[in-house]
Amino acid sequence: MAIEIERKYLLEAYPEDLISKGTIVVEKEQFIEQTYLALDGDQELRVRKITDLNTGQVEFTHTFKKGWGIAREEVEFAISEGLYDQVVKAHGAIPLTKRRVTARLGNTIIEIDDYAQIHMLVLEVEFPSMEAADGFVPPAWFGQDISTEKQYSNKKVWRDLQQQAGRES
Repeated sequence: MAIEIERKYLLEAYPEDLISKGTIVVEKEQFIEQTYLALDGDQELRVRKITDLNTGQVEFTHTFKKGWGIAREEVEFAISEGLYDQVVKAHGAIPLTKRRVTARLGNTIIEIDDYAQIHMLVLEVEFPSMEAADGFVPPAWFGQDISTEKQYSNKKVWRDLQQQAGRES
């Protein structure tokens, strides 16, 4: 199983000024809908519909993750639109949605997720190793490091959405 190593930061505001100055170079923008099919302790099974906001191209993925914090096991693969629609309809849950901006900050690729449903901005940086993640010094504007705070995990936020809507999770 592959290991995903990432740090997450809670942004106070979208860095529009850094983008307009060219400090951050936007590479792509996507709209993501994700629904969790199973949650058990530190394991999750989810599906995503990912729409490229520039081209309109749509892809669908199925992902298994295990673990908490900075390094987690991850297996992800493409699925068909039919399979995605079938499992989302059968599950009947409200998808967690986010606008994702993938950009370059110097030599670092960053992803900024704007969760409009819950009014939250999160910046992610993926790393090739734990040493690189541990040695990373973020700019102050990245905000609070929430990499190990479960309350900000996508699955926790998704579960909260289901409870607010009166659905079981």
